[in-house]
Amino acid sequence: MRPLKLVPDNTNIRFLRWKWVALALSVTLLASSIGLVAMRGLNWGVDFVGGQQMRVSFAQSVDLGEFRARLSALDVGDVSIQQMADPKIMTVRIPLEGSGNPIGKCIGTGYAATAKADDSNKIASAVRAEIVKAYPGANVGSVNSVSGKVGCELFSTGSVALALAMAAIALFIWFRFEWQFGVGALVTLFHDVVLTFGFFAVTQLQFDLNVIAAILTIIGYSLNDTIVVYDRIRENLRKYRKMDMESLIDLSTNETLSRTVTTSLSLIITLAILLFVGPDTIFGFTAAMLLGIVIGTFSSFYISNPVLIWLKVGPDSFVPTAEASVNERNVKPEGFVN
Repeated sequence: MRPLKLVPDNTNIRFLRWKWVALALSVTLLASSIGLVAMRGLNWGVDFVGGQQMRVSFAQSVDLGEFRARLSALDVGDVSIQQMADPKIMTVRIPLEGSGNPIGKCIGTGYAATAKADDSNKIASAVRAEIVKAYPGANVGSVNSVSGKVGCELFSTGSVALALAMAAIALFIWFRFEWQFGVGALVTLFHDVVLTFGFFAVTQLQFDLNVIAAILTIIGYSLNDTIVVYDRIRENLRKYRKMDMESLIDLSTNETLSRTVTTSLSLIITLAILLFVGPDTIFGFTAAMLLGIVIGTFSSFYISNPVLIWLKVGPDSFVPTAEASVNERNVKPEGFVN
């Protein structure tokens, strides 16, 4: 049986022909994402704002309004209830009093006032008792309780992890290739991360530590895809010293296209199945990963590559002329049109 080829040999797609259209689309999405996060904010999970989160399974369908009213009557704070794909399953999130956006809360003594109300076990017990009393047969799953102090620490460490990951990646590519490649990778990662934040601002899916893990994974995937293309570009810079830079980048992208398509398609199929039939507890993680794979593939074509052109990278930028023979300078890949 002959192997299936998703990308035919001698594929010659002119990716950079659409670089300005792609740039306009990316700038629009970036501006929209930043604006949405600033105005609408994120639906922070208890991992960051502190509080309690529990998963409740009912024996029968429950009126969402009545359920919310019962919990609000307990005076346990701003109760957030999310109904899952199964209408008999709900997630109850009770943030600590005064919590909300952890960005300002974690600076200085932002959580000092909240610490007095930080009695997670007592509040969770009251909610559990009310649910069991009002809805016979209801099953309250594990309760995730996070104090205000711990939530602040998790937010700080998560933010530092994202920043350090992006900085370390840029430095690695700088030393592995040249500084222009490091800038291209950093711009690409910034693009992917900001669009992921914008997605969570639009959908208001819960933003918790699982999403941070997804974003770190997206950074790793995007970096891997970018490095593969960058490595081929560096090889071709030495081989085709007379080729136009835009054509050289297109050639390099086409030469690695089979690997990119196979990897991305495999991950997209797996994540799509998890998104629709997987457990609700990892829905946010799966959604972030699926979006990140699509964005990461797009950015490796239309963000990281054009940055090299805008930074004036050319065939003579890094390799001394003496290293290339006369034949290498003039040869062009067979079947590739400049």
